[in-house]
Amino acid sequence: MDVHKIAIPTPYKIGDVNAFLVKGDALTIFDVGPKTTEAYEALQWGIRAAGYTMKDVEQVVLTHHHPDHAGWTDAFPHAEIMGHVYNDLWLHHDEDFLNYHEAFYRHNLFESGVPGAVIEKNVQVRREMEWVGTLPLTKILADGDEIPGHKGLKAIETLGHARSHLIFWDERSHDVIGGDLLLERITPNPLIEPPLIEGEPRAKSQLEYNASLALLRELPVATMYTGHGADLTQIVPLIDARMTRQHDQALTLYELIGQDEVTPLEATSRFYPRVYQKQFGLTLSKTIGALDYLESLGMLGKVQRAGIYYYKRVK
Repeated sequence: MDVHKIAIPTPYKIGDVNAFLVKGDALTIFDVGPKTTEAYEALQWGIRAAGYTMKDVEQVVLTHHHPDHAGWTDAFPHAEIMGHVYNDLWLHHDEDFLNYHEAFYRHNLFESGVPGAVIEKNVQVRREMEWVGTLPLTKILADGDEIPGHKGLKAIETLGHARSHLIFWDERSHDVIGGDLLLERITPNPLIEPPLIEGEPRAKSQLEYNASLALLRELPVATMYTGHGADLTQIVPLIDARMTRQHDQALTLYELIGQDEVTPLEATSRFYPRVYQKQFGLTLSKTIGALDYLESLGMLGKVQRAGIYYYKRVK
């Protein structure tokens, strides 16, 4: 693939996000940074450095809906906007959808044993909406779809980090635009997010993420263009190391639980005693992922009393 990387600043601790301009029969940009002035300037400069203008971009393709990736769809009003269907719900900024999200998080936090006053402080659905674009999708991409103008470049659904996550693998070059599925220096958090259809059970994000990594591991990959940090060329050892570390961390939590019966909040306070109050949502999400993983191995069971889940060893 003919790929030009554009580093875009973000307001997040992770730092820059990468966008990728790809020239084929169509000029396509994958991801567009958060909707900030600094990001727009970097996006504009990067496209110019590749020899094009913003108006030359014919297609915007989103790896997932998070604000650092899906902000500047508005910068391309004449382009096709493509991505997973879950993206579209965010891009519409639909009030019913936002209310549904807030209700989901309140319920999930309550089930996790979080006190009411803390719940309200941590329902953050609307806080970052100003960084999300408002131009909706013009084309929905499903697993296996080919990107128009890029023969052999296929979308692959890789849920876990986001309910909308897609990677894009080129059958000829074996290059892949990978979003946040696998990053050089950090492990993406499998975030707890509401299901697409209200009333469906909560997805077990860690298990989905593990399955997505296993799928990626089986692909022949020459270069992986990642959403943050450097490109990757040797992905199998990195995937194996990440899977081993995730397993070992879950076993650490298993030992910390001991013979007690704990809520997800109590497990989080043991798993991340120094940082969980400052990074509440991320640490709780990661802990729930570890609890789901241990439950999938038959090592933990759970019961629900008065609407709150309690986890305990079963072996």
